Amino acid sequence: MKKIYSIIFFISLVLLQSCDTSEENKNSADGELSIDYEKVTLSNGLDVILHEDHSDPIVATAILIHAGSNREKPGRTGFAHFFEHMLFQRSENLPQGAFFKNINEWGGTFNGGTWTDGTVYYEVVPKDALEKVLWMESDRMGYFINSVTKASLEGEKPVVQNEKRQRYDNVAYGNTRAVINKALYPASHPYNWLTIGELEDLQNATLDDVKEFYEQYYGPNNATLVLTGDFNTEEIKKLIEKYFGEIPSRGVDQPLKPQPIKLDSTIQLYFEDNFASLPELTITWPTVEQYHKDQWALDVLGDILSDGKRAPLYKVLVEEKELAPNPAAYNSSNELAGTFTIKVRANEDVNLDSAKAAVFEALAMFEKEGVNQKDLDRIKAGLETDFYNGISSILGKAFQLATYNEYAGSPDYVKTDIHNIKAVTKEEVMDVYNKYIKGQNYVLTSFVPSGKPNLAVGKSTIAEIEEEAIIPNEQSALVEQEPSEDYPRTESSFDRTQEPPLGDAPLLTPPSIWTSELSNGMGVYGIETSELPLVNFSIKISGGHKVDNPDKVGVAYMITDLMMEGTKTKTPEELEDAIGQLGANIRMYTSDEFITITANCLSRNYLATLELVKEILLEPRWDAKEFDRIKKATINSIQQRDVNPNALANMVLNAKLYGKESILGTPSSGDVNSIESITMEDMKSFYNQYFSPSIANFHIAGNVSADDVKASIASFEEKWAAKEVNIPEPATLPVPDEPQVYFVDIPKAKQSVIVIARLTVAGDDPDFYPLTVANYRLGAGSGGRLFQVLREDKGYTYGAYSYLEMSTYPGPFVASSSVKSNVTLESLETFKDVIGNYGKTYTEDDLNKTKNALIKQNTRKFETLNSLLGILETLSSYDLPLDYIEEEQKTLQNMTMEDVQGLVRKYMDLKNMTYVIVGDKETQYDRLKVEGMGSPKLVNKNGDSEPAM
Repeated sequence: MKKIYSIIFFISLVLLQSCDTSEENKNSADGELSIDYEKVTLSNGLDVILHEDHSDPIVATAILIHAGSNREKPGRTGFAHFFEHMLFQRSENLPQGAFFKNINEWGGTFNGGTWTDGTVYYEVVPKDALEKVLWMESDRMGYFINSVTKASLEGEKPVVQNEKRQRYDNVAYGNTRAVINKALYPASHPYNWLTIGELEDLQNATLDDVKEFYEQYYGPNNATLVLTGDFNTEEIKKLIEKYFGEIPSRGVDQPLKPQPIKLDSTIQLYFEDNFASLPELTITWPTVEQYHKDQWALDVLGDILSDGKRAPLYKVLVEEKELAPNPAAYNSSNELAGTFTIKVRANEDVNLDSAKAAVFEALAMFEKEGVNQKDLDRIKAGLETDFYNGISSILGKAFQLATYNEYAGSPDYVKTDIHNIKAVTKEEVMDVYNKYIKGQNYVLTSFVPSGKPNLAVGKSTIAEIEEEAIIPNEQSALVEQEPSEDYPRTESSFDRTQEPPLGDAPLLTPPSIWTSELSNGMGVYGIETSELPLVNFSIKISGGHKVDNPDKVGVAYMITDLMMEGTKTKTPEELEDAIGQLGANIRMYTSDEFITITANCLSRNYLATLELVKEILLEPRWDAKEFDRIKKATINSIQQRDVNPNALANMVLNAKLYGKESILGTPSSGDVNSIESITMEDMKSFYNQYFSPSIANFHIAGNVSADDVKASIASFEEKWAAKEVNIPEPATLPVPDEPQVYFVDIPKAKQSVIVIARLTVAGDDPDFYPLTVANYRLGAGSGGRLFQVLREDKGYTYGAYSYLEMSTYPGPFVASSSVKSNVTLESLETFKDVIGNYGKTYTEDDLNKTKNALIKQNTRKFETLNSLLGILETLSSYDLPLDYIEEEQKTLQNMTMEDVQGLVRKYMDLKNMTYVIVGDKETQYDRLKVEGMGSPKLVNKNGDSEPAM
């Protein structure tokens, strides 16, 4: 596992240089990587950072508020995050839900996030909507509090509570961090509780709490505003002064002082986890706050202990004792304190006493052998690649500028951060190990499957976790949002009720795509761009899970893992070193239809990286030891999958849509029995039968010319001979003519996962793109009706969406959500009501907003190398014309309301839908036996009938 270093990798590495420094520094005379920005501070204390990037007609904004859960009080936990939710409702001059509706309609994307030390709000929009975003963001910073009412407060509580259930209470190991924090930190320490908070505390939040938090922490003097993208700096300064300059300073902006802790004794706790199928051991030591002199060596220590074939944790727990597939170690340094963690999700029925002993055996090995210089060099080699990946998107730049400015005092601090990580020595790594880990007290947790407390580390105390009770038929008392606008307006120097107009429409220039074909049949697709010294490339081979032997399901899934474990001339360790020394990233994976190998590297290392990809693809090692390890790791992941509510819903859905006789009705990773039956000969046979250039395509985007690419891949013509490959069309079941309802039981589930679907058309069918257009206003985002009704109006869920799966065979239309258990029936009825009435209530206004949004979303399609590579892969996978995006835009512009309504009638009729619900049978199954819901059938994880006793 690759550790993500400190705040510098909050998104990923970015190296920045200020415009207001000297010309010498601006030009990076010292050879350091840099990017220009300008920083100004308004009279009210708001820091503003501006970076122009005219490569795409889009702009990112980020506002970072220096207040996270560390500013909360005991008894009011979760409030910083709750407050983030409140700010998406309305403000004095913005109507209810403006962010959800407006940003989507302008073709943008947005969100917010809260962590221990801060809260960030961000948007990426076409450049013509920038002034509108500044208007909206300034309104919620300076003109929000008078719009908050008791009703709006109560209306948001169920949404946040559902988020907690979805992310923590209804998933395996979701409560681990809560247990550790309470044991590690005193009750008065700001890190004693999770950012999400406690359900009871959230319920008890009052209007006075909202007002106090806003006045204390949401002043401009406690924030950084960053704009990156296609704008003129001098012009935008005037707009920022107009919208933000008159907001008065308020509250305090003094940062909290570090509050490191020291444990008086070791603490061992255990918990029986209802959602866990495997035992998990976590050991946590207190370390140091961010930017402490020891932080960088602790970051490196995590990589040295767990990342790579030579890592002690890998050697002992994976290779020697075969206790776990992926032990991890990492340091986390935050604003006030830090921790160092070792985490081991063990194999089935492994006693965690043995895992604990193995961890300390690995640490003893590290003490004896020390730091390997090759590993230290490998860690540092990836810094430059990480830097450029980090600045490939304007939003990544915005995040980095904001975080360094707010927590380190200046965006320029990134140079210090980079220097410090590159300067770490072997001796420093050993020093921090001896200081913070060796012989020190720690908090140890054992999370074990329900009913298996014997797997926990001995002499552990049961962890106290207050679990929410499921009360049959109970519903939250939702408070309707009152339409009244009768609240006092804060004075302003201009009329803030007037929404500014859109600017000039952005000009969209699609990238130039070149194509070729090798004599062995492999297609070649490329886009050259010199914006960054990076290259992304991939080879996609048709087949994947679709050509698995039904009696050996999982061969396609495992073969990509096995092929990454060495080549004919390189051991797994040597291949890992070769990739690492280039600072490259190479991975291989399997989907239902393809096997893909993909790489990301500096352009100067493209040829060397490509040679490694050729070795991996054409000269597999077939390492027997790694094969056995991968089989065990796959079984480990299957056992986790089979208790995951979302995974169970998808497994049952596929079995019912395609049929268990179809390969698509089985999960690509197979089951335990199929994986155990697979031999090395099965792997080789699959490779010999289905790896051929005749069904492969090469894609490349980045700073390399077409001529150079063609020359670099010419050797494929000699080294990779074509063969005839037969890929059968997968079987599907007929669309049902009446609703089919299936229920999968997860006892004591706090939420029910609801999935509603039916098969539609293949991705190259003329109806496919128009159908995605028709779906847009139903569920394509937070502006969709499903989200607006199920979350915003009723508070049943954290989110509800619908989408079309693109594939070469008929893929499904899917609508889904995770809802509070007690409103499972009500949520299903709401889904049916919204979908059932969608076509009848679809209007010209819906169509016009859809057209505007989807056309403007194209401005974001060409920003990063990943997005460009994705365009090329879509072209080759579905045999689309090179100008398919322009063709889709023409189709969109010509669509009528009658077209949309016809598609909805044809593909979204409720009588053709299959419903899968995964939840608590005891309290919810019988409630579904009502008129209009069909006859629900109780099934197991494979979709087979279960007795409904």
